Amino acid sequence: MAAVAACTALLAGCGNDTAPDRGYPELAKTLRSLSRDLDEACGPAETPESCAQDLDQLMAPAERAFAQVLDHKLLDGAAVAAMDELDRARELRVAAAREARSRQDPGDLRLARAAAAEKLAYQRLLAELERLRTAPPPGDGTDPV
Repeated sequence: MAAVAACTALLAGCGNDTAPDRGYPELAKTLRSLSRDLDEACGPAETPESCAQDLDQLMAPAERAFAQVLDHKLLDGAAVAAMDELDRARELRVAAAREARSRQDPGDLRLARAAAAEKLAYQRLLAELERLRTAPPPGDGTDPV
């Protein structure tokens, strides 16, 4: 009887119900929030200048999501490249905004293009971070014992 109880306890401990949550719920929440904010940013009726203001507000949630990926040790080269691409796009957009302000042209075409490129960079970063969050870990438990 003791052997049956020990085997039952052993089998119960091997189930996936005791495994840690691989969904990273806090990261998922941050990514959903960033995705929602990104969808709402730069509407079709907005000027490039107001779009740039929308994009400025996305940096903090993007950095928070990136930090959470670092905390979970999920980072890979593609995510780093996506963050670098976002940093470059942001720098170009900030320079274009400064130039548009100096010419007092809130509808500047260069600013509109730079804002669109930055929004695309945010979308790529979001996709990379979501890919990292949902990727199965190495040795995800399907290997033979």
